Amino acid sequence: MHARHLMLESPAMGRKVHLWCYGHYGPPVIAFPSAAGFAHEWDRHGMFEVLGPLVRAGKVKFYCPESNVSQVWTDKESSIAARMQRHRAYEGFILDTLVPFIREDCRWEGAPMTAVGCSLGGTYAALFALKYPETFRRVLCMSGRYLTTELTGKHPDSDLYFNNPLAFVPGLHGEALERLRRNTHLTLVCGRGAYEEGCIEETIALGQLLEEKGIPSLTDIWGRESRHDWDWWQRQVAVHLPRLLG
Repeated sequence: MHARHLMLESPAMGRKVHLWCYGHYGPPVIAFPSAAGFAHEWDRHGMFEVLGPLVRAGKVKFYCPESNVSQVWTDKESSIAARMQRHRAYEGFILDTLVPFIREDCRWEGAPMTAVGCSLGGTYAALFALKYPETFRRVLCMSGRYLTTELTGKHPDSDLYFNNPLAFVPGLHGEALERLRRNTHLTLVCGRGAYEEGCIEETIALGQLLEEKGIPSLTDIWGRESRHDWDWWQRQVAVHLPRLLG
């Protein structure tokens, strides 16, 4: 499989950011890492052993950036204002550096982005689709967290509010809601088994909310044998990603 490691200069982050790229041709998919935040995480955990046939057949190109999750969602020491500032910086990297790089790399200016992620990577994928639906047209979120105040605690912070799907999606209306209805589709997957506490309840709640709002979505709940772990996310991505890519 064709693989490249790059360091992208990000003005928003104020540093170079690790990126692993897999594949030679096909529509682009951004794979957000989980709580570890490492760019090589999907490769290290065997996701491309499952997805290798799609990649080698030129049906998809993967872009796996690192994240600053440890400075945002899992940081227990910094102020919420500092944590949200770091999240804004990461958004700036994705939107202003990574997305233009991908479109140039794919030689496809209008390439619709598909985003995928598991655990906190699923949280990132959902947030980018819900906030930037014209860019992120399809997302696959496996075992994500969608009530982010469960990670940060409750704070009267507008940035936190708009990065908390189960808080801001209920209030969507008018053009903001129509943008989502027109442009994006979310697939939410979660199991009922070990270590899915919080994830399963929030997945079901967000899925119901998206349906009520008329936002295109699919919620797929797996059984009690399905754990919050990579071997199950391998199975879930193998089921859903080919469908999303058409």
